[in-house]
Amino acid sequence: MSEGPIVTRRASGRDARRAERAAPLPEHLRPVRPGMPSGRYQPLSQPDIEKIHATALRLLAEVGLADATESGLEIMTRAGCTLSEHGRLLFPRALVEDTLAKAARHFVLHAQEPRHDLEPWGKRAYFGTAGAAVNIVDAQGVYRESTIQDLYDIGRVVDTLEHIHFFQRAVVPRDIPDPFEMDFNTCYASVSSTTKHVGSSWVQPEHLTASLQMLHMIAGGERQWRERPFVSQSNCFVVPPMKFAADACRCLEGAVRGGMPVLLLSAGQAGATAPAALAGALAQEVAEVLAGLVYVNAIRPGHPAIFGTWCFVSDLRTGAMSGGSPEQALLSAAAGQMANFYNLTGGTASGMTDSKVADGQSGAEKALNHALVGNSGANLIYESAGMHASLLGYSLESLIIDNDIIGAAQRTIKGIEVSEERLSFETIRDVCLNGPGHFLGSEQTLRLMQTEYLYPGVADRRSPNDWAERGSLDVLQRAAEKIREILSSHYPSHIPESVDAAIRARFPVRLSRPGMQAAVRSQAGGASAPALAPQQVRA
Repeated sequence: MSEGPIVTRRASGRDARRAERAAPLPEHLRPVRPGMPSGRYQPLSQPDIEKIHATALRLLAEVGLADATESGLEIMTRAGCTLSEHGRLLFPRALVEDTLAKAARHFVLHAQEPRHDLEPWGKRAYFGTAGAAVNIVDAQGVYRESTIQDLYDIGRVVDTLEHIHFFQRAVVPRDIPDPFEMDFNTCYASVSSTTKHVGSSWVQPEHLTASLQMLHMIAGGERQWRERPFVSQSNCFVVPPMKFAADACRCLEGAVRGGMPVLLLSAGQAGATAPAALAGALAQEVAEVLAGLVYVNAIRPGHPAIFGTWCFVSDLRTGAMSGGSPEQALLSAAAGQMANFYNLTGGTASGMTDSKVADGQSGAEKALNHALVGNSGANLIYESAGMHASLLGYSLESLIIDNDIIGAAQRTIKGIEVSEERLSFETIRDVCLNGPGHFLGSEQTLRLMQTEYLYPGVADRRSPNDWAERGSLDVLQRAAEKIREILSSHYPSHIPESVDAAIRARFPVRLSRPGMQAAVRSQAGGASAPALAPQQVRA
């Protein structure tokens, strides 16, 4: 037999095996997957947790919150709150404990595609985006104001990434100055860009009302929306320290009555709007979110609410936020523990690097924070991909790089499986007594190489020579190539054209039609040409 056919068959078999390994694995065989249980890193002891809880209850009962709205005051005093002589709303311990007993647990955060549904309870961990960055930073490190097209582009990149499990609004569309249109288009662009669960926010209740009407249209009706609400409201209902935010409270009431899950978000900054002592900062934010939980359950008992202690950190030399600090990792991990203590779905922040660009500082700060926060038992980890400059800038290239970092953090969450088969006694004996003296070609190695080991998407593991032959690209350059590939090819079409047309006829949509995106993208910063001029209607 000639050597030609033999070489051909070997190459074909090798190519087939490579193709098989490159194909996506079924969910149950993947080395990491959404919602794996965590909890191996615990910065707080049980007595620590109980002391923070006791302090939070005392703050609510003795200090209370100022500036309650008229409707909020009526709702919460009817539930059992009282007004102090200083005009602050006080929360009796028994009321808080009763609220904790009836608060929603084990609720699903739905997605437009059920395969992306989240089950954020126990210590299951999910990673997603969030934020209100006002700038996009490109691969050259140039900052410019963010647009509605940028928000849509971020969402459709998220739609393709395995380790980003939900999409919350990441940038503010600075090209839409009208607050109503900004809020509406933020929600529209987000739900149009991905089938994963979406989070958004609103500054006035009438903005939320219009968005809910749009969401009803996408869902097929209000009943269908209420059965599977695929958008949650990110709500900063407090202005730390210990004051209500009036407009946000009105939006909170609208979300609860509209069947929308709410992220009760307290974002005190240690050393600025919260105590510099980390334990005190955490106690204050726990108190603030517990007040929000009372508020929600006084409107509608058992409404889905996320315990959102987002404890930020100051660089005390300047007062500026320090999102990539080790103190940030400690506080966010401790926030995860507190939510676990209450057996509530908890949300916190991680990955808010202080670096202005995707560099070594960015990777180090994000990896440290994700590894610790991801292993703390936190359920929903926001701000986890793409953020820079302590929430002021957003990078699409970092979104790709951070997907790798989050995947690696998830692999540490999964841990090491110890079983009789995994202890490998028979495999070791066979290799040592009968085999070649190594495990490279063993049956176990081939079987586990994809299901036990995680491989990065853009991080490079080649030899220096191979790397040089392929252009000596660094990780940022490889991420930029991946972004160009995604943005030139991935245009989600899950919203039927007829529904999209009806939305555009009724509301002021400021994003070009998804089907036109490839034609209208400009060469400058990935922005689009001006959107179509829709009918100006406010609900």
